[in-house]
Amino acid sequence: MSAERTTRKQIAIIGAGPAGLMAAEVLAQTGAQIAVYDAMPSVGRKFLMAGKGGMNITHAEPFADFVTRYGTQAEQIEPLLRAFPPEALRAWMHDLGITSFVGSSGRVFPADMKAAPLLRAWLHRLRERGVFFHVRHRWQGWDEQGALRFSSAAGEHHVRADAVVLALGGGSWPQLGSDAAWVPLLAQRGITIAPLRASNCGFDVAWSTHLRERFAGQALKSVAATFGAIQRRGECMVSTHGIEGGLIYAYSAALRDEIEHSGSATLYLDLLPDVSPQRVQSEVSHPRGSRSLGSHLHSRLGLTGVKAGLVREVLSAQQMQDAALLAHTIKALPLKLLAPRPLSEAISSAGGVSFAELDAQLMLNKLPGVFCAGEMLDWEAPTGGYLLSACFASGHAAGAGVATWLQQPRQQQGL
Repeated sequence: MSAERTTRKQIAIIGAGPAGLMAAEVLAQTGAQIAVYDAMPSVGRKFLMAGKGGMNITHAEPFADFVTRYGTQAEQIEPLLRAFPPEALRAWMHDLGITSFVGSSGRVFPADMKAAPLLRAWLHRLRERGVFFHVRHRWQGWDEQGALRFSSAAGEHHVRADAVVLALGGGSWPQLGSDAAWVPLLAQRGITIAPLRASNCGFDVAWSTHLRERFAGQALKSVAATFGAIQRRGECMVSTHGIEGGLIYAYSAALRDEIEHSGSATLYLDLLPDVSPQRVQSEVSHPRGSRSLGSHLHSRLGLTGVKAGLVREVLSAQQMQDAALLAHTIKALPLKLLAPRPLSEAISSAGGVSFAELDAQLMLNKLPGVFCAGEMLDWEAPTGGYLLSACFASGHAAGAGVATWLQQPRQQQGL
């Protein structure tokens, strides 16, 4: 089919997650014609999934601390966040009629904790401002004339655009649209892409059949984890394959990198972080008379269920009789992690389009007029509002970059 063209500036945004929609928000005020394309039947699917357990949209900690959460890519992410910081994100929400509050952990949530009302209000405003949405349109790259190619139920669809924002997500949750199908399309154009890897993910552990059958799916509450010099408290869960949950996700980047380097990583769990090592030692050593060791640990320390099961998983029956070793294990139980869970199971992904391929406004140097935003860029962050904050900020930056670029004379655009 022939490529479509009108006299107004045509901007195509491919990917209708937070980054793509924020780019549309910025560009809807330029007078250009904005079309948003998404492969899924509806928009914002991963955004809605992220909000199922409570929509944690950003974090209220000081900006200097906030930026450090982006690890090795903090230098690249910082200018994006400075241009659209958490305070601006909250103000934008409030402008949509969605109030927010700061939880005890510093995390910021919509007042009703839900993503759907925010998305509905946002889409309504975008449509009122003239943004068009085309769902079930899967991007297939470019044709020989430089038009965008889409496959749809009606067949292949070609669209010419004056500028393009790619906000196609990473490689996690492919069933919601982030399937990384864009990687070969950009690689064919000579764009350097860091391999996509699981982030905020669980890890495989070689559980015994007994532990797997008895305790899989059970939560480990009020525990602390240590890896290297960092200790954090929180919750996690024993799974059929290993261990997962918020406490584990906080370490996932470091654990994944250690496994890639050494073949495995050992995480230490303090099963009783509110009990001092001295008291644990004392209670374990206390005479137990005719009681079983399990009953003794339960009555003296409250150690039972999955926590007790983990101790028995790492210590033999003979080692359990060594009071000093038992007390040490309760306070620093070693978990040998063998591999991160598959990318498709991860909350987010690391890797993506290298920042060296982009200018300061997130335009691809090799493809003038093509901008990238969101999780498809080479960065990662822990959960806690950091992921969404950077997606919104990068979408805002890409939208502003397109607006600036389109104002330049065509000879300066590299066309």
